[in-house]
Amino acid sequence: MNHRHLLPTEIDLLLDDEEGFGVAPLKAHVRSCPDCLARLEDARLVTDSIEELAHFAPAFSFADSVMAQVPVFVPWHVAARDSVKSWMPESRPARVAAIGLAASVASVLTVAILWIASQTDLLVFATGMAGSELRELLVDGGRNALMTLFGSQTLALASQAGMLGMSLLFGGFLAIAATATFGLRRMAIASSRRRA
Repeated sequence: MNHRHLLPTEIDLLLDDEEGFGVAPLKAHVRSCPDCLARLEDARLVTDSIEELAHFAPAFSFADSVMAQVPVFVPWHVAARDSVKSWMPESRPARVAAIGLAASVASVLTVAILWIASQTDLLVFATGMAGSELRELLVDGGRNALMTLFGSQTLALASQAGMLGMSLLFGGFLAIAATATFGLRRMAIASSRRRA
């Protein structure tokens, strides 16, 4: 033990007044090594100074104010349970009535879903009809809007040109709208500068 100086962990053992198998050689080394004795005394001075410092306790609201700023992950099933719990009435009869009502609604919805699932042919037919009606409505509405904006002759020319014609027509409309917006904005800026 005399061939090396003490490690910080060994000095900590001596500071804590530990007793045990390896402490006696450490104490013997400190008695024979002035450098380790000086390091041990410096460490004792630091620990004694720390012990003499006043012990401060945080305010009671400290933990609450810190935790209010900490984002806490709440699993979805806990959030769902808490939201259901907040909807439940406090009194037992009202709670029983609410559970009965929820069970009734769930039963009716389950039966309705099962009936719809068993009627797949009807469901496919109804969705096909609704899709075609919606498509026709959108196409007719778009055609009427374009006819109102550009006139029937322009629309006839664009439809003869196909998709490229429609793209050019729409692009031209956007370019004219952007130019008009930019011009109106420039006029408004110029007008406000003249007033100032």
